[in-house]
Amino acid sequence: MIMNKNILYILPFAILAACKGGDKDKEEEMAFSPMEEVIVEVDTMTLHKQIFNKQLLCNGKLQAIQKADLICPNQGTILESIYVKNGQHVAKGTILAVADSKERTAAYEKAQHDMERAKVELQDKLIGLGYDGNTENVPAEVLKRAEITSGYYSSKYNLQASAKALADCKLIAPFSGRIADLEARQYQQGGRFCTLIDDTSFDIVFKVLEAELSFVQLGQKVKVSPFVNENEEFTGQVTEINPKIDDKGLVTIKARMSNQAGKLIDGMNVRVIVESVVPDMFVVPKEAVVERDGYHVIFIYNKDTRRSVWTYVDIMYSNLKSFAITGCERKESEIHENEVVITSGNQNLADDTEVRASRERG
Repeated sequence: MIMNKNILYILPFAILAACKGGDKDKEEEMAFSPMEEVIVEVDTMTLHKQIFNKQLLCNGKLQAIQKADLICPNQGTILESIYVKNGQHVAKGTILAVADSKERTAAYEKAQHDMERAKVELQDKLIGLGYDGNTENVPAEVLKRAEITSGYYSSKYNLQASAKALADCKLIAPFSGRIADLEARQYQQGGRFCTLIDDTSFDIVFKVLEAELSFVQLGQKVKVSPFVNENEEFTGQVTEINPKIDDKGLVTIKARMSNQAGKLIDGMNVRVIVESVVPDMFVVPKEAVVERDGYHVIFIYNKDTRRSVWTYVDIMYSNLKSFAITGCERKESEIHENEVVITSGNQNLADDTEVRASRERG
C-alpha cells in the first residue's frame, strides 16, 4: 500500500507543534506557581544601656627614656679591647672597652714620684718655719703658703689629673641598658663607640588634632600595640601634653609605659588608642549597622512575626569594634531598651524579611 506523500510531509510538523505546545504549558505552569521564600539565618543581640569606650586612634613612636651616644675612651688612640656587642645588656659600671694606656700610665707613675718629692719639700718648709712637720698643727694660711712654695700644691693637682686621664682609658656604662649601633673596632683609632639604650621603659610620642585635644588628659590610660603584631597590647599613661600647636594643627603628646615583656624596641612604630568612658549608651557591633541611601540602618528582629524591621539610626561614637547609636534625628526614628538587633546576615536584608534567629550575642 502506497502512503500519500502529503501526509508524510505534514506529519513531522504536527509532532513538532505538539512538543512546543507541551513546553509552553510547562512554562505557564512554572510562572503561576508560588516562589519559595528563602529564610535568612541571623545572629541577634538585645539592646541595653551600657558604658561605651570612646577611642581616639593615633600612630606613635617609642623613645627610650634613657639613651646616650658613647665616645671611645682616650679618643684618637688605639682600642686594645672591646668587651661588648650589639644587643648585649650591660649593668651600670660595666667596662665596655679599654684604650691604649701606656703613655698615661707612665704619666701617672711620674706624677706619683713628683708627689712623694713634694711631700718631702713641704715637711722641710714647715720645719724651717718652726713646726714639727705635722700639718695638723699648722695654721691654714701658713700651710697653704708652704704647699705652694714647696711644689706640693701643683704636684697634688698633677697627680689627680693623671689619675683621671688613666681612668679615661676605660669606657664604663653610665647606666644599665642595651648596646646598639656599635661602630668601634679593636686595634683601630677610636671615635664614636656605640649607643646605650635603657629599654626598661619607653615614652610613646604621638600627635592629636587640635580639635581632639580636649579628649586627652594627663594621667589618662592609653593602649599601645606594635604595628608588627597588633594582637599584643600594652598599657601606658599620658605624662606630657606639649602646650603648642604646630603648623599642621597637631599637638604632641607623650605617654610612658614599661617594657616588662622585653618585646619593645627603641624607635618602634606603634598604634595608640586613647580611651574615655561614655555612660548610658546603646552599643552594637559594627557589623550590625549597614548603610542605605546615605543613612545608617539597623534591623530590629520582631519575635512575634519573625521578620526584620528596617530602623534608621545615628552613630554617636565609634571605636575599633563597636558603635554607640541612637535613633535617627532626621528620620525621627527611635530605638528602645530590650529591642532585639540583628547583628549578622543583614547585608542583603530588606524591611519585613522573614528571618530565623540562630544565636544571640552576649
